[in-house]
Amino acid sequence: MIKVVRLLVNYKTLEEFKNFKEYGIQELSMLEDLQSNIIENDSDSPFYGIYYGDKLVARMSLYRVDKRFDQYFIPKQDYLELWKLEVLPNYQGKGYGKALVDYAKSFQLPIKTNPRVKSSGFWVRMEFEPVKYDMDRDKGENPLVWYPDGTTKQ
Repeated sequence: MIKVVRLLVNYKTLEEFKNFKEYGIQELSMLEDLQSNIIENDSDSPFYGIYYGDKLVARMSLYRVDKRFDQYFIPKQDYLELWKLEVLPNYQGKGYGKALVDYAKSFQLPIKTNPRVKSSGFWVRMEFEPVKYDMDRDKGENPLVWYPDGTTKQ
């Protein structure tokens, strides 16, 4: 059984995050986020992960965004922003990424993410879809969104 856990913000986690960066996936590295948020054993961290034995093999950050700042959903609503989902190469295709996304969905809030290049197939399988309306912004992003059952879609 795959278990998602909230990662403590501490130096052990910082060391574990370095394993991800060493695989050359710098654009998804949470190392900088962790360093800027480091408070020893902060249990309210936005970081979640999956361990295989004692090795961190998958991680993501998940932030709750207040509807005052919503630019993606109509009507405006609180939502989760899923960032930097990454599974180490030797553990891909084993359900770890899906487990992280399912965990985020369990909060029953809409979710917005910015997918990596060449990851669109994964996000389609996770039932995410492109933002469908014209947004008056130029952030250089291609957001995908997911709606819980019963939520008004754009």
